[in-house]
Amino acid sequence: MAEADARRVLEGLADRALLLDFVEEGETRYVLPPPMAGFFEFSLMRVRNDIDQKALSELFYQYLNVEEDFVRDLFARGETQLGRVFVHETALPESDVLQVLDFERASEVVRRAPVIGVGVCYCRHKMAHLGRACDAPMDICMTFGTAADSLTRHGVARRIDAAQCLDLLAEAREQGLVQFGENAREGVNFICNCCGCCCEAMIAARRFGHLRPVHTTNYIPSLDSAACNGCGKCAKACPVEALELATADGTSRPAAKKARLREDACLGCGVCVGACPNDAITLRSRAQRVLTPLNSTHRVVMMAIERGTFAELLVDGQSTYGHRVVAAILGALLKLPPLKQALASRQVRSRYIETLIQAASGGTT
Repeated sequence: MAEADARRVLEGLADRALLLDFVEEGETRYVLPPPMAGFFEFSLMRVRNDIDQKALSELFYQYLNVEEDFVRDLFARGETQLGRVFVHETALPESDVLQVLDFERASEVVRRAPVIGVGVCYCRHKMAHLGRACDAPMDICMTFGTAADSLTRHGVARRIDAAQCLDLLAEAREQGLVQFGENAREGVNFICNCCGCCCEAMIAARRFGHLRPVHTTNYIPSLDSAACNGCGKCAKACPVEALELATADGTSRPAAKKARLREDACLGCGVCVGACPNDAITLRSRAQRVLTPLNSTHRVVMMAIERGTFAELLVDGQSTYGHRVVAAILGALLKLPPLKQALASRQVRSRYIETLIQAASGGTT
């Protein structure tokens, strides 16, 4: 195929968000988007008439919400997952606000992003075609950086500035939505503002909670039983059903109820803090900090090692993205703990990988 013909095909795929494009060293390059946030979300991040979005939504619902093989594989394998929750910054006690690291703040992701795009919420758009959507805001799905640049150039999302995006974050908090984004400290590509009824990450957290499908924040609610009047608003607001009403201990009224937290199911988002009318809920630091990968390459390497697919990652990286990406993958590997390095080396069975690891650890070759 002639280059001009190939470019027209690639541009058509980028217009439909089946590919993302970016310029590197003066050349336009095209890459497949990931499964999250990627080709599923991008297909419904705008309302369009050139495809049957209702039929597409019905198919996606069957594949992702009824059947569970793919979504289980996406969310519930290994220890390192695709996404993490951002704490509601306004829910934190004033004494803890300064202790929150920049990468833990959705607001800092927004302020540091070179390009910001916002589009229709894929999850609620999909559910709307099935008559299942809630009334949470639709035009509130955020992308950043290279992905946002491609999506806004092709009309899949609209470009906004940081001030506008911060206003959307505030609106999402007021609506009791969970801020869920890419599991990385640097170069976060997306933040979704999730409801518990429509959004796939929250549904996965309920379905596969024991497998830790979503990384939590470093905070967890603390309940003041004396101040709780058992109204149930916190339980209703919780997107993953981590709060429930239970008979109060030590009460002379058997029917009296108090809020109770299932810590193993809690995301630490802070939505319940804003929902409580009696200030009976505050956030406290978790006993053990949650580890967040440095960037997307670090996360992808960790996920591949844990899932036994590191060899495939090296082959795909070399054939699809070029040797610089392979170098980045190997660089991330050399920063991992020895146990993870040993697992990767065993999967690849490469003397070259073993030599790199030995050299990095100061061993002899």
